[in-house]
Amino acid sequence: MQMNITEVVKEKYGQAALRVAAGQASSCCSATPAAGECCDPITSNLYDAVETGQLPEKAVLASLGCGNPTALAQLNAGDTVLDLGSGGGIDVLLSARRVGPTGKAYGLDMTDEMLALANANKAKAGADNVEFLKGQIEAIPLPDNSVDVIISNCVINLSANKDRVLAEAFRVLKPGGRLAVSDVMTRGEMLPEIRQSVLLWVGCVAGALEEDEYRSKLAAAGFDQIDVEPTRVYRVEDAREFLTGKGIDVDSIAPAVDGRFMSAFIRAVKPASARSARQSAIPNEKSTVA
Repeated sequence: MQMNITEVVKEKYGQAALRVAAGQASSCCSATPAAGECCDPITSNLYDAVETGQLPEKAVLASLGCGNPTALAQLNAGDTVLDLGSGGGIDVLLSARRVGPTGKAYGLDMTDEMLALANANKAKAGADNVEFLKGQIEAIPLPDNSVDVIISNCVINLSANKDRVLAEAFRVLKPGGRLAVSDVMTRGEMLPEIRQSVLLWVGCVAGALEEDEYRSKLAAAGFDQIDVEPTRVYRVEDAREFLTGKGIDVDSIAPAVDGRFMSAFIRAVKPASARSARQSAIPNEKSTVA
């Protein structure tokens, strides 16, 4: 099951990168969206013009996220930052500017097409303090205690093994290091058939955790100071046209759906007292740079 999910995500994001390379925008959850199927309420207007004006156009076109973690994360000069699922590199390049020449910004992605696009964007931006790594977010190719801040933009929800992702994030963060990610989640329980109806529209919330479950997984990985800040709450009216076109009675599901899906900014901290040898439930495994 996990391999199937991984391959599906890899294929879709590879297609998105190829579209961007051909000069087509891909700021929708689907890599090849049909007319009227772009999930605008999630992916649109995440970055201001000042930010995007400083970046290569294709880094902006490749944005597939649900938030802007670089706008909300605390990034300091000299920090080492890691972006999980870095795609075309928009958040890595923005982070690199904020940490400055004494800092470092890593991007991690498993898709060859996205890595090629990201490295091209890095060259155009002249970002000497940026490095893109190939690998999966369930096995981060960096040493223990090597990163000050981990960011991510609507990627953790796509993993079939979120516990491992969070455990790996905990492992590579330095004691006192910060997790600051944008992700999608649900609020409260709902019937599976209702959830599936909405997922037809909001393709990039596939795998989204319920808010309390997300908090529990972060705590189980060892994080504390956990905070969830909703950034966009999706209304059923946003999806009316799409869902009606799929033959779904929107009014009948509205009470169970409206306001129950959201993008959020999630903060957490690795305790300063965390033992450096802790492997966060991944014993006897070491990651190396790919």
